[in-house]
Amino acid sequence: FDETLTGSWEWDLKRLVTSAVVATRNMGGDNVLCEQSARAAVRSYRRKMSEYAEMGNLEVWYSAIDEKGVLGALTMEAQALAKDIMSKAKLRGHRQVLGKMSELVDEQHHIIEDIPLIVRETHTSDGRPIGEALSQVFEAYFKSLPDDRKPLLGRYRVVDVARKVVGVGSVGTRCWVILMNGNGDDDPLFLQFKEAQPSVLAPYTKGSTWKCEGQRVVVGQRLIQGAPDIFLGWGIESGGTHFYMRQLRDMKGGVAFDPKRVRMFPEYSKICGWALALAHAKSGDAASISGYLGKSEEIDEAITRFAFAYAAQTEQDYDALAKAAKTMRIQVA
Repeated sequence: FDETLTGSWEWDLKRLVTSAVVATRNMGGDNVLCEQSARAAVRSYRRKMSEYAEMGNLEVWYSAIDEKGVLGALTMEAQALAKDIMSKAKLRGHRQVLGKMSELVDEQHHIIEDIPLIVRETHTSDGRPIGEALSQVFEAYFKSLPDDRKPLLGRYRVVDVARKVVGVGSVGTRCWVILMNGNGDDDPLFLQFKEAQPSVLAPYTKGSTWKCEGQRVVVGQRLIQGAPDIFLGWGIESGGTHFYMRQLRDMKGGVAFDPKRVRMFPEYSKICGWALALAHAKSGDAASISGYLGKSEEIDEAITRFAFAYAAQTEQDYDALAKAAKTMRIQVA
């Protein structure tokens, strides 16, 4: 989502299908399974886009991939795994995070430090007290929220804040976790402040300029997600950093495929292809995309071939990077 930007729809499809090949291979799957995963993703995308092309605009906008739809699209074996994932995701709310990420100190919850991943600091990197910086951030963030969300957020107060190291794609950018309390200690709200930089796609697109990169991210999420986070907001803090705010945990789920389950990865790829088709149907022209894709498997074959070539290139790039690190051509922290 951090890179969201209006661009060519086939970029997303190529990247998704390549990811299916790379992931399957990384989990020990052979080339046959890699191809099945890739084809499942692009085939699902093509067929779902054909369905959305026949629907009215409002019907597409209100479409969602719900629990019943996911289970209905899977084999019996994959359904059992999906039900387990969904059950766990429903438990991943703010109270679960409270027990995992905080501890009681003098009868008040505080975020647990996990150095160097989660660190409590008194000042920002530019020397400002955390309280002062946080106040300025919330002032900008609050203005971006829809008016019907402001009273709800106003019922919470900040309890603690800590700096957090984020995922691979965002390492090195500013990220803070904010713990808030509402109606007592048993009513927590965890927000995540994330720095937003220009999209990597920006140099290759035209006419996509945003005064705030955080707004770009939030608009993208609201546009393509069926049920976007109600606390999504953005702003530019006084130091000039563009940011967006979101809930840290809101029934997010995922799946880990061990070697015994990797054979079911094409089923997962199929759902991913569906999700991408819905996102593009909401943000683009489903009829035009579907018309280009056609009804035959020609596009499935072409994108799958591309995915294998792209996957091979990623391996070559990684080998070159590892060699450069080993020979100290580049510095590694």
